[in-house]
Amino acid sequence: PTPVKEAARRLGIETILQPESVRDPAFAAQIAALEPDVIVVVAFKILPPEVFTQARLGAFNLHGSLLPAYRGAAPINRAVMAGETETGVTTFFLKEQVDTGHIILQHAMPIGPDETAGEVHDRMMELGADVVVETVRRIEAGTAEARPQDDRLATPAPKIFKEDARIDWTKPAEAVHNHIRGLSPHPGAWTMHGDVLLKMYRSRRDHLSGTHGPPGTVLEADERLIVACGSGTVEILELQQPGRRRMEAAAFLRGYDLPVGTRLG
Repeated sequence: PTPVKEAARRLGIETILQPESVRDPAFAAQIAALEPDVIVVVAFKILPPEVFTQARLGAFNLHGSLLPAYRGAAPINRAVMAGETETGVTTFFLKEQVDTGHIILQHAMPIGPDETAGEVHDRMMELGADVVVETVRRIEAGTAEARPQDDRLATPAPKIFKEDARIDWTKPAEAVHNHIRGLSPHPGAWTMHGDVLLKMYRSRRDHLSGTHGPPGTVLEADERLIVACGSGTVEILELQQPGRRRMEAAAFLRGYDLPVGTRLG
């Protein structure tokens, strides 16, 4: 069972619905029968209007960005990948167009220069829980002041597919570093070494002097793994080969042959 289901059972909540499809008319009927005051959506599927309009006081969603920035399925990943230094959470009333409803509450939070998407997510969970509770309180009290989003400021955060996660070594070191941490731990930034797919989870910008060679060239591979980028270099701190666990670079290099001069791509 999911953590939500486990918590519901622990709290003695008897009605737990797990529909195969949220568009099933039977699911809408089940929701209507509950006569909900408020519907709260967190990390769930896109609810159709016939479901979310059943709530007497409205239905709202918790989104992992400061809307209208990063509308879409991957707001945390995309913000970190873009090198943003700030993100946050937003609660907003649902409407048919995804992530476009009136904003109820927003709280900002910083993104550290080396923080991964997973680390941002974990901090955001704590913040988001508080914001959801406060949103419910305001809706119940009738003090929730919803304001429309400015669509002119909207930016997309589309779902990440496998090819999106591939590392483009021709980009500057800063962009490569942001790409790696923005996809860590899921789905994981990757590159090819010959026909072997290597996933990379942690990195830092390096300041190796001298000539660097073509982008993707391995420049050091003893205790440190340093790779040339379009401009500058990055040090890979943690990576993984197929069928093995994630490892720190020094340990990885002791068991994997990756000679200096090798091109990754």
